[in-house]
Amino acid sequence: MDATAKFELFAGYMNLEPAEEHSLAQPAQRLERAALPSSAYQRAPCGNSPAELQRMVAERRSSSRLTASEVKKNSLGITYAAMPGGKRIALLKTLLTSACERNCFYCPFRAGRDFRRATFRPDEMAHAFMQLYQSQTAEGFFLSSGIAGGGIRTQDHLIDTAEILRRKHAYTGYLHLKIMPGAERAQVERMMQLADRVSINLEAPNAVRLAKLAPRKQFLEELLRPLRWVEAIRRSQPYHLGWRGKWPSSVTQLVVGAAGESDLEIMSVSAELYKQLHLSRVYYSAFTPVIDTPLENHPAENPWREFRLYQSSFLLRDYGFDLEELPFTRAGNLPLEVDPKIAWAQQNLTETPVEINRADRETLLRVPGIGPQGVAEILATRRNTTFRNLRDLQKVGVLANRAAPFILLDGRRPAQQLSLW
Repeated sequence: MDATAKFELFAGYMNLEPAEEHSLAQPAQRLERAALPSSAYQRAPCGNSPAELQRMVAERRSSSRLTASEVKKNSLGITYAAMPGGKRIALLKTLLTSACERNCFYCPFRAGRDFRRATFRPDEMAHAFMQLYQSQTAEGFFLSSGIAGGGIRTQDHLIDTAEILRRKHAYTGYLHLKIMPGAERAQVERMMQLADRVSINLEAPNAVRLAKLAPRKQFLEELLRPLRWVEAIRRSQPYHLGWRGKWPSSVTQLVVGAAGESDLEIMSVSAELYKQLHLSRVYYSAFTPVIDTPLENHPAENPWREFRLYQSSFLLRDYGFDLEELPFTRAGNLPLEVDPKIAWAQQNLTETPVEINRADRETLLRVPGIGPQGVAEILATRRNTTFRNLRDLQKVGVLANRAAPFILLDGRRPAQQLSLW
């Protein structure tokens, strides 16, 4: 089997791994199997309703068609992903091998599942990627793997691939490497010298839930400990030892809806990962059953639950919220019908609105419709002028109608409503 056939074989399931920064659009993507316009990513952290996102998808579907080149890229597992700095690149997401000795109940690559497998040698993988890179088909690389011959052996193969890329082929572009369960600390450190980002998927928020998903994985020893090593290395080792003079970012992923976990459990571990281990992102993947797995008859999770988890995660990471401020129900879940930031504001800001012309950064961040960039624009603009109406806010990128119920402008409630679009 040639490299192209192997990439195509893997591609059908690589949607299980988030495409770097774009996962917030997953609810609408799963509803329509279509990409959202860029405006959706800008608006989503401040809260779109399901109806708004569905309308944007319908508009996208009626106004665009995939080119032959885009169809080919999708078949290989190449997706457009946003880097942390905002640049969008064509990212190849693939596996070194789809053979796996673990029996994770949700995974299409689990041991014993009857389907065609394929494996790359490290030099073969490096060469195949460089062909895509040199033809400008792919600009970045996300490399994972099934576990074959143990986590340590598999990790060595991933490291070998990265070293061939960096040393033999002089590849200096974006590289995201997965840490294998069972990897050793020295291997993690070597990966951090080669990659722009490293990750290992926790899959579940704690050991009890993980046992229902992946009974052969050890939550603390195999999954959480490598993330702790990453942070310890970043803190204790000089930056110049990392790739291009800096240590890589780190992320993880949780499967949502297959193990009976609550949103409170998920957000509790997310808060600790952000605060203690300084992860750049916690990804959430709404469970979708795969044929010929123990969970094939388990119902798929509502993608809007995933979406609300992302919004809440950003409130913890970027907006200064504490876990206790999120609007959990008595059952420990987030309401699907309302954006968590709006839910908080309705309880806390309706009677005590925020004066846009005087509030500090932390207070402004808590207003729906205003994100970190909007706050920066407000603070810079009001040095020279006074915000007097919603149109003034709209000019600096604020979702003015969303903010209107919770703010004062020069001492007054906003008097007009603007079109959201």
